[in-house]
Amino acid sequence: MHLGIPGFVPDWLAGLKAIKAAHGERLGGLAGRRLTSVDLVYFVEDGSWYADCPVVFDFEGERVEICHQKFDDLSITWNTIDCSAPIGGWDEADFAPVWRAGEVLLGDFVGSEVREVALLEWRGDRDMADGMVAVEFVFETGRFAVANGLDENMIEIGARVPAYERRVMGRDGF
Repeated sequence: MHLGIPGFVPDWLAGLKAIKAAHGERLGGLAGRRLTSVDLVYFVEDGSWYADCPVVFDFEGERVEICHQKFDDLSITWNTIDCSAPIGGWDEADFAPVWRAGEVLLGDFVGSEVREVALLEWRGDRDMADGMVAVEFVFETGRFAVANGLDENMIEIGARVPAYERRVMGRDGF
């Protein structure tokens, strides 16, 4: 259990080759499925998103759980988190985390079919994030990616940042 989330045992990987080898085929297999739900952890007290916790996407019964830490660590797990289970271990904290539907951020995509899934490798001009890998989901109506926001998750919606090198899972020799 990590961050008090029952069932969540992150599998931290870094680098495009390692992430693709572990998860590329399965990520590519999400193409053609509909995004049926998104779950994020929020704090009860102020309603803010706790971006250190995994983002959970359900694609017609296949759940992928994405979480970033440090500058380049990415954990992708599959079907391990029950978002109806309470998050524990926060008794001494000032905030109480809870799972909540993430439609506020990504509601425009829920119900839509995934066209392709890509791994995006950051190729900045020798910056600290060079080599960081984000996961991109493309739909007919647009795209979003779960990227590393400097030691937490960040969701990018809309046009892709040009510094990413893009590899479509199931294509591009991947």
